[in-house]
Amino acid sequence: MEMKQLGFFDESNRLKKLSQLGDSLEKLDKVINWEMFRRILDEAFRKEPKGVGGRPQYDYVLLFKILILQRIYNLGDDQTEYQVNDRMSFMRFLGLGLGDSVPDAKTIWLFRDTLNKADVIRKIFELFNRQLEVAHLITHTGSIVDATFVDAPRQRNIKLAQKDTDARWTKKGNEVHYGYKDHVKVDADSKLITEYTVTPASVHDSHELLNLLNETDKALYADSAYSGAPITEALPKNIASRIHEKGYRGSQLTEEQKDSNRIKSKTRARIEHVFGFMTGSIHGISVRSIGIGRAAFNVGLTNLVYNLCRYEILNRTKKTMG
Repeated sequence: MEMKQLGFFDESNRLKKLSQLGDSLEKLDKVINWEMFRRILDEAFRKEPKGVGGRPQYDYVLLFKILILQRIYNLGDDQTEYQVNDRMSFMRFLGLGLGDSVPDAKTIWLFRDTLNKADVIRKIFELFNRQLEVAHLITHTGSIVDATFVDAPRQRNIKLAQKDTDARWTKKGNEVHYGYKDHVKVDADSKLITEYTVTPASVHDSHELLNLLNETDKALYADSAYSGAPITEALPKNIASRIHEKGYRGSQLTEEQKDSNRIKSKTRARIEHVFGFMTGSIHGISVRSIGIGRAAFNVGLTNLVYNLCRYEILNRTKKTMG
């Protein structure tokens, strides 16, 4: 069967159909000002000119958007190169046409590695959060703190150079995890991530609590893993504690304490929606890399992508409500 050559109007009609079907990437692209990240990206790649000649560089914002695609769909570098070439929704998100060159897997890897070495993902995260502050989407009326496991490839009997010596084993309930933890603070009203830290999986949730708090926090919601006198005494005086109380052997919770916990749960449970979105809508919370440096970059990118997607949802909801 002879293949029909795709013309300009055929491409336009296909993209129109994708829009009608609800292209989530198109919705995200319309609400994010990607140019805001250009200065930070340029600074990460600032270097001495190498003279005339050589292969032209790809636009840094284009490459950054490829990393966003990677994280949303949890793709490796080779699969990303293939999918960008194959999917029209990906090409439109990146501003590429059928005749444009697509960065290969090695270029994607080098770009991500350079950003990681320049330690800029937190700067990008904080820059976008300042935009969220300006838009009054982060209210600071209440903050929720929790942590989730970030699984790394399990490694046994391999060479030390290939082994992740930063990742740790830990057990929670009947589940065994190997890797890291993403400790996050979330705005109770908007469910936007306002702060995060990354540690090996064996670090207890409560150990990172004070590193997540600052003078903008007014009330703190957290589960009973954060309870106890040491935490209560260490909390800044400006923060009202809404941490769940914990019962102990020989000292069970009273009915009043149980009722108080249930009331707190209505707010605290909102952070589970954040981790649920990461697990479902952006295809899991894990890393393929070795070392806490690269893990911190990938976790920071995950938290940024969550906020980008959450911002699109909040923006769309606001328009729907008029």
